Amino acid sequence: MQKLGEFKLPNFFNYPPYFTLQPVRETREKQIQLWKELIIDFCRTQKIFVIALEVDFPLFSNAAIERSLSHEAREAFISALVSDGRAEWMDKGHRKCLVLWHRIQDWADLIVNFVKENGLEDSVMTVEEIRSGVESRGTELHGIDRTVLMRALKLLEHKGKLAIFKGTSADDEGVKFSL
Repeated sequence: MQKLGEFKLPNFFNYPPYFTLQPVRETREKQIQLWKELIIDFCRTQKIFVIALEVDFPLFSNAAIERSLSHEAREAFISALVSDGRAEWMDKGHRKCLVLWHRIQDWADLIVNFVKENGLEDSVMTVEEIRSGVESRGTELHGIDRTVLMRALKLLEHKGKLAIFKGTSADDEGVKFSL
């Protein structure tokens, strides 16, 4: 089995036709499903939140079989993730996307579990502590994209589970949990 770093690539990654958009609808649907799963799994294990279609992305080419995805194929696979709510375009030209290997609600649930597991129910933390503090080490929250984190925190704020307060800079925004 071929690997990309420590990530094990699926068998279809070595099958040249999967690097070309398939013309038959049923085959294309299967192809898109396989690529969606691969992209989400890879981004989750590598903690990748942003994919730029114009930039080399490790999954979009396979030197062993001398194949690369066309721009059209890249956009088709990412657009399918967008349709599923697993990615969002970051620009109107569809050149960059934010990958949501967890949906925002799922990230919010992870934050609630993190707070409860660490006894932080009535505590105050900075946004940066949640992203890169000692408490978050070894959790999926460690290294989370700031945009994704802020959206999950705002969802929890809307539900009355926390309050976000501004500091003098973006680095010292705080969160007061009230679970």
